[in-house]
Amino acid sequence: MASHPAPAPVDGFEQAGELKIGQVGIANLRIRTLDVARLGEEMRSRVARAPKLFERAAVILDFGGLPATPSVDTARALIAALREAGALPVALAWGSSDNAALAQALGLPLLARFRAQYESGDAGAAPAPQAPPPAPARPAPEPARPQAAPAGEPGLIQAGPVRSGQQLYAQNRDLTVLASVGAGAEVIADGSIHIYGPLRGRALAGAQGNTSARIFCRSFHAELVAVAGHYKVLEDIPKELHGKAVQVWLEHDELKIAALE
Repeated sequence: MASHPAPAPVDGFEQAGELKIGQVGIANLRIRTLDVARLGEEMRSRVARAPKLFERAAVILDFGGLPATPSVDTARALIAALREAGALPVALAWGSSDNAALAQALGLPLLARFRAQYESGDAGAAPAPQAPPPAPARPAPEPARPQAAPAGEPGLIQAGPVRSGQQLYAQNRDLTVLASVGAGAEVIADGSIHIYGPLRGRALAGAQGNTSARIFCRSFHAELVAVAGHYKVLEDIPKELHGKAVQVWLEHDELKIAALE
């Protein structure tokens, strides 16, 4: 009779799959007008203009800007239209109890990380939690000045290049890259981003909604730049800025890019 190997002991067990939770760059599609055909056409246009960025890109569907949660049939039609356009809807953004029921009916997860970026006053969005009032015996603290990082915490400095396929995230602080950011690489910061080498990949500043964040780079060839969720791809940027030293910032909810003097 053939002998069978003894089962591996629990201690020192090597998992077949190692699960890690980390920063993931996923696009958030905020639905403001529930027009399935128009939304599909807009996505098709994005994919055509920047296929390396948006073709088969994972997308979160965010219905928080609508007066009511769409029906299951409408949501399925939208998912089909976006897939046909080249994108891959993978989840719903966190919202109301109706939204949670819709996600369950669609067999999609809810991602709560986008909930914090809902604009105040949007229909269907739950109110943000309020901080508790200060204790009566203590004076109210002086309002903190806006800043990209906690006081005393330095920005994250990356001395070497960020290569294709790599992602670098500076949480609650600025990011400085002393070398290049390669095509297919992604640098993200909750504060501002400074890049002293060529920027050929993607740079996303103000990742948690800081509209005062900026991007500075010495040689601009970016696939995509974004500040607080407002983005532009290379195809949308004047050719005279390609290869130049530039800064990127938000002004009245519009992303601006200009050469540095």
